[in-house]
Amino acid sequence: MATAATAIGGAGTAAAQDDYEVIEAEGQTITIDAGETWENKLIDMTTGQDIIITAHSSDWTIRNVGFKGKNTSGTGTATFGISDTSGGTCTVENVYLGDGSSTGNGNPNGHGQTAFWVAPDHNGHIDFENVNIQKFADNAIYGSAPGTKGGGTIHIDSSFAANCYVSHFRLATEGSKVTNSSVYVDGSHGYVGRGIWGWAPGTIEVEDCQIEMNGQNTAIDAGANGNPTEIAVTNTDYDDGAGIAEHAGSNVQLGDGVGTDPEAFIPQGVPTSPEEAAAGSQK
Repeated sequence: MATAATAIGGAGTAAAQDDYEVIEAEGQTITIDAGETWENKLIDMTTGQDIIITAHSSDWTIRNVGFKGKNTSGTGTATFGISDTSGGTCTVENVYLGDGSSTGNGNPNGHGQTAFWVAPDHNGHIDFENVNIQKFADNAIYGSAPGTKGGGTIHIDSSFAANCYVSHFRLATEGSKVTNSSVYVDGSHGYVGRGIWGWAPGTIEVEDCQIEMNGQNTAIDAGANGNPTEIAVTNTDYDDGAGIAEHAGSNVQLGDGVGTDPEAFIPQGVPTSPEEAAAGSQK
């Protein structure tokens, strides 16, 4: 198993403001083009307004981005709407979304805020690494939609998600995986979503993860909307109080090194403050 590097709730390191650009959330949409690297940004959410970052092209990179303050805009959007639509490889690394979003799914469109949404047209590959997402009302990484169309893959590595609703890591396509990552739910912030949620068609891989749910919701949930999937789990601890759910003929395969004594932690390199992320202090 990967070793703990940062205790949950640990303080981030200081960073000089001239290491990054400060962007105030004003209801704007920022578009990242093919091949572009969008990096070293601190997004000021204390304005009470929304911001949307979209990247629906190919071979883009999002790196060193921190969001300061809770998203209280009530718009029910996804902070990041992303996909690789040309069969390339994209990267999301060193991002802090730990301040969360406003409560519940009571926004006008019926949805709460989503941290990352991967569009159905995604047909390439996206690597997530060193991402910290906490207290979002409508999924941390919502990556199941490509299972209905594009079939692109997603790899979530060395990342941390906590106290989000609906689910924390949500995947669907064969070749998609979660590795060296932790999910933590304690109910203290009102959001008690699933740990890892697998959708059709699968198989989704879970390896070297800690899924600590404190008895809330479901640790590993397979299948949705009457469609089965498979999740292969190795070298992972999950909360047996929250347990495993298999819907519509789904199968969660428990392989070597699977236990029921999880200890979630923030993996090495994951930013623990907006400023630390924006400055790339962990890199």
